[in-house]
Amino acid sequence: MVERKLIFYTTLGCSLCEKAKVEIWPLLEKYQLTLQPVDIADDEQLSRLFGWSIPVVGLGVIEDVLCWPFAREELDHWLSERL
Repeated sequence: MVERKLIFYTTLGCSLCEKAKVEIWPLLEKYQLTLQPVDIADDEQLSRLFGWSIPVVGLGVIEDVLCWPFAREELDHWLSERL
């Protein structure tokens, strides 16, 4: 079975990222996803794209992401349309 990942664009010291995790965690099991943190500080393109909108989640398509703020229901809907 292929492991599916929910990419979590974040950076060190992001307090909003901790709030987002509370919304994300319950949905990981529902969709059989693993959370994969990616520090945007390590990538110039990601810093440009998401520097003002982290935390951001995605499934690997950089043009199709969900930016904070999002509630669990919004994330659930977003995931259900893509998986």
